[in-house]
Amino acid sequence: MKVHKSLYLFLIPGFFLYFTFFIVPTLGAFFYSITDWDGVNQQFNFVGLFNYTSLLTDDTVFITSINNNLKFLLFVVFFQTLLSLIFALILMKNTKTNIFYRALFFFPTILSSVSVAFIWSFIYAPDLGLLNPLLQSIGLGMLTQSWLGNPDIAIFSIAFVQVWFHTGQVMVIFIAGLQNVPKELYEAAIVDGANKWQRFTKITWPLIAPATTIVVGYTTIQSFKAFDLIFAMTGGGPAYSTEILATFIYNSAFSNYQFGYASAASVVLMVIVAGLTLVQFRLVNRNKVEY
Repeated sequence: MKVHKSLYLFLIPGFFLYFTFFIVPTLGAFFYSITDWDGVNQQFNFVGLFNYTSLLTDDTVFITSINNNLKFLLFVVFFQTLLSLIFALILMKNTKTNIFYRALFFFPTILSSVSVAFIWSFIYAPDLGLLNPLLQSIGLGMLTQSWLGNPDIAIFSIAFVQVWFHTGQVMVIFIAGLQNVPKELYEAAIVDGANKWQRFTKITWPLIAPATTIVVGYTTIQSFKAFDLIFAMTGGGPAYSTEILATFIYNSAFSNYQFGYASAASVVLMVIVAGLTLVQFRLVNRNKVEY
């Protein structure tokens, strides 16, 4: 089929937006990452790889932010993927009851991140919050504590909020994947005597690999972009226990006026996200089945 050359003109607006809002800022980040620009003055000096070496060898807060980000990432990717898949399996059929519960689970996604942060900050409050009295009322008083004030658990407390916030959203992706699996495969498996677990591991899981790839990749990117949630709940504290790369970049740029340094951290963040996403895609698609 021959494509008329004039149709390529329709690509120009999209390419212009992509070039303006992605290519140019990315190249700008690379450029400023090798300078000592403070974000205010027009003058700056080229420092080569000094910002990168300082980040990776001398800056303990940056290393802490990477560790916190990985903890946050592992918690959110595992539990959000698991829970969304379970809910999708339960609510896959298009009944009125299931549609109602889908809407209910999806509802938190339409809230703003700052609103969710304020809601859960109140729930987590050690004295006036709802969580500690609830745990005490069901005999789990030994678990009550300062959920956002304890450096050992603060990052996981926020990660739980992230899971609650977006599980309903990625559940919809899994439902779409599950509904595309041919019913004939299940019918043939039942005839062959396969139980539910065997049908899930041999049919469902391999055939929803594309949906799983989207969920895991999207959740990974979400975990590195959870700036607004963490900034509104803890600001990176206590004692940098919830500082992630996004909050580190913000503080470096807008609190310390080290825009060159923050640009270098942004480049490192981009490399980490790209590397992790590539590894995840390969692992998830390793057992992908075409039908």
